[in-house]
Amino acid sequence: MNNLKVIIIGAGMGGLATAIAMTQAGYAVEVYDRVGQLRPAGAGISLWSNGVKVLNHLGMGQEIAALGGAMQRITYLTQTGATLTDFSLDPLVRQVGQCPYPVARTDLQRMLLLKLGADRVHLRSHCVAIEQTAASATAIFEDGRRATGDLVVGADGTHSKVREFVLGHSTERRYAGYVNWNGLVPHRPDLAPPHSWVIYVGQGQRASMMPVGGDRLYFFLDVPLAFPSPAPSSIGEELKTYFADWPPAVQTLITVLDPATTNRIPIHDIDPLPHFARGRVVLLGDAAHSTTPDLGQGGCQALEDAWVLTKCLLTNNLGVIDALQRYEAARQDRTANLILKARKRANLIHGQDVQTNQQWYKELAQEDGGNIMAAIAKVILEGPLN
Repeated sequence: MNNLKVIIIGAGMGGLATAIAMTQAGYAVEVYDRVGQLRPAGAGISLWSNGVKVLNHLGMGQEIAALGGAMQRITYLTQTGATLTDFSLDPLVRQVGQCPYPVARTDLQRMLLLKLGADRVHLRSHCVAIEQTAASATAIFEDGRRATGDLVVGADGTHSKVREFVLGHSTERRYAGYVNWNGLVPHRPDLAPPHSWVIYVGQGQRASMMPVGGDRLYFFLDVPLAFPSPAPSSIGEELKTYFADWPPAVQTLITVLDPATTNRIPIHDIDPLPHFARGRVVLLGDAAHSTTPDLGQGGCQALEDAWVLTKCLLTNNLGVIDALQRYEAARQDRTANLILKARKRANLIHGQDVQTNQQWYKELAQEDGGNIMAAIAKVILEGPLN
């Protein structure tokens, strides 16, 4: 299909990657976002090899390698600082054919905007409704403007307005039972080795630090909490309470993090959706499959969506509606399985069942990295670029 006009709602990772892919396919693309300034949600993201391969395909391989952290090892430690397991990721990289790249979200978004052209994104454009006919689809904005194309792509995140149109109703987000704090700090040798992802675990909690570009660490801390859990006046004091008596590196992290730039996020997901497309309107990224971050696949799946959707439009000649149905068929089971796997892992990590959680710690102490890397490789190799 040639000369398509594509309207994309949402300028996050999935929306921008889709815009780049479809521009490279020769389509006319317009991107709209409700915000006045693009600010990524969350401080960092672990881009596993399946997501990196999409960026390679889109011509950004050198850029993401420069921005990403050189993560060469994974280390698990107890809340007392004892090592549970420590292993090299070299076997995983050899198996899947690509290094992972933890990256600061701001750096990633800047890279995508530079590739697309920031002037291609229309800000302060709050989509409030969708209409379609047999020949076109239209996004309607709060100020009365309208954008019409051959299709509308809903990449507008977990609170998606486009999803309401596709499903015909709103969806309930499910609280996953824990709160996540995340941000960026300068790398320090007393926090973590320069090329290791270090994770402290205990009592259903985690304190994690992974390298990103610019000699920084992306950190996150997880605590299982009843919901709703209102944010306190002091993030630092809150974390000191939850992680009292944890090892010196965790205490140092809490001391040096900037509360003003630390995100505090009650984690949610959404049950797998019955469909992703309705006529000429289609969903991708968190709008289609909002998941907990416990597999590190949320961003990677948005990138896979961008690649698969563009490929379906390029390689099928039965029309837009048929291509969107083929995209849905290609993506629905994979993303649903990952939502449920991530949910199961979240329950394991955060102690929904104390006995199972304690058994996991015991298994980590016997782990040489093989089982962990096999699980990661399986997710990567089941993706569409393999």
